[in-house]
Amino acid sequence: MQRISIQLARETPDDWWEVEALYDLCFAPGRTALSSYRLREDVPPIAELCWTARDGEDVLAGVVRCWPVKVANQATILLGPIAVHPTRQGEGIAALLIYKIIEAASDLGWPRVLLVGDAPYYQRFGFQRLDGVEMPPPTNPDRVLGLALKDAAWDGVHGPVCKASDCNSTG
Repeated sequence: MQRISIQLARETPDDWWEVEALYDLCFAPGRTALSSYRLREDVPPIAELCWTARDGEDVLAGVVRCWPVKVANQATILLGPIAVHPTRQGEGIAALLIYKIIEAASDLGWPRVLLVGDAPYYQRFGFQRLDGVEMPPPTNPDRVLGLALKDAAWDGVHGPVCKASDCNSTG
């Protein structure tokens, strides 16, 4: 079996159209109607937490972006969207991107990460269901997951997830 080489790199402005096309392919153009996009509108992503995954031919295989949000007035990373090209799924590319985000966010001093996803998949990265953290409707509360990057970072952090205006604050 041939081993596939994947290179991770920070997303650059030159990647923008290609990344957007991959998101549209994976999630359909109506993706911006999802509730999590209300938290992203008019807020720039956290540049240090936007990554691409390319193969040896420089073909975009996967992407992830992260945005700043606030929960109980506490700075939090909203991980996602994460997308892997349909022909590349099952190769572990999403896992590489998630581990990269966790490492980079921790290095930057962020205390916590939030995402909306399937608990059985994300538990292997340390994410757990967050009781009392409320994403905008119609998000299923069972899919609201969090990861503490610092000890007890989620302790006492409850309430609605709100848009953050400053992506440089690690709270």
